[in-house]
Amino acid sequence: MTGERASESFTRMLHAIDARDWTGVRHEFAPRIDLDYSSLFGDAPARVDADPHVEGWRRFASAFDATQHLTGPYVTSVNADGSVLLGTHVRAYHRIQGLPDGDIWMVAGHYQVHLIDTVGGWKIDGITLRVLYVEGNQAIPALARERAART
Repeated sequence: MTGERASESFTRMLHAIDARDWTGVRHEFAPRIDLDYSSLFGDAPARVDADPHVEGWRRFASAFDATQHLTGPYVTSVNADGSVLLGTHVRAYHRIQGLPDGDIWMVAGHYQVHLIDTVGGWKIDGITLRVLYVEGNQAIPALARERAART
């Protein structure tokens, strides 16, 4: 049951991204997060403060007309310290309508998510994405970054 409750936190966070509910996204994170998206964007893994991280996601995700994150099934394990490690596959669809080379950029990968039990419930304090492959219009991420920079 512990793993199931922890996985709900990650699912709520992804649903909140797709709904553009940034307060909801932030609610699911611990104050600091270990992030590793190096297989997607090439950035080095880093420990970041949640508030500016969520603001960066808000700018980037809001540059798409729509996003949809599909995950599952979840495999969870409880560590000796009571924290939970969650693994799940993901397909993340990002859409900007009306582009000549296609509207969709899709990232298929595997998430490893670390969660801790706090007074406020389960909180995400680590995310690693390992990209398996991408499909669709490869120009979309750069266009989204340009759009985000203008807002």
